[in-house]
Amino acid sequence: MNLEPMNLIQKHFNKESLHHAYLIEGNRDEVVPEVFEFLKTLKISTEGNPDLVNITIDNFKIDEALELRGMSVDKSFSSAKKIFIVCANTISLDAENVLLKMFEEPKTDTHFFLIVPDKNTLLKTLLSRFYVISPIPGIGEESKEAEAFIAMSVSSRIDFIKELLIEPEEEDTEGNEIVVLDSARSKALKFLNAIEQALHSKLLKNYAGSSLSGLPDGSHTDPNFLTTCFAHFFKVREFLRMPGSSTKSLMEGVALVIPNF
Repeated sequence: MNLEPMNLIQKHFNKESLHHAYLIEGNRDEVVPEVFEFLKTLKISTEGNPDLVNITIDNFKIDEALELRGMSVDKSFSSAKKIFIVCANTISLDAENVLLKMFEEPKTDTHFFLIVPDKNTLLKTLLSRFYVISPIPGIGEESKEAEAFIAMSVSSRIDFIKELLIEPEEEDTEGNEIVVLDSARSKALKFLNAIEQALHSKLLKNYAGSSLSGLPDGSHTDPNFLTTCFAHFFKVREFLRMPGSSTKSLMEGVALVIPNF
């Protein structure tokens, strides 16, 4: 059954008892519209509302965390709820520590929606402060692209990687500077997660009703080969999180290691 993102996310929201902080794992372009739809059911305006702050940033650092903390303690402009929506690809350790302290004492009628591509990059202690929502994998544009990527030839995968890692530039809200909302590194990490899930799902289908014994060595159904493949993904993910590593080379390595189906 093909469930829409709305059914996967909004079912977690309780109008009568809204949690003070939600962490939603997923694609911001899909998640934010659903959060907005839910807020409208609470009669909260999503346009021109000074009590609704929507932040989209590639790397959420300590300066942004301190600014968010300052805004959260300011008085609301009305008697309604204060809403903070923060979309970040990565969050620095210093910023996480600021958020930890901020969430120790939740403020009444102040609610946070933090949207990240991968919850596993965050401190376990920080995750414990949130109501965590992880939609069912395999839904969304990235999942579809990952499935197509697996089916491509190696040369086509390399070409796809080149296009994927282009960093789109956008003007900030006041048009004063050019900002990058999705760095090549963050895009690579998100897509690697999608590839891993798509490959895992495909392999489960291939294994259904089959015995693992007698499978040809080196094929995409060979357990030893698959173990090596997923181990490579783990190493790439670790290197992608290290400043200075070559995102392009690492992702081209992923394109090469994935078996041909």
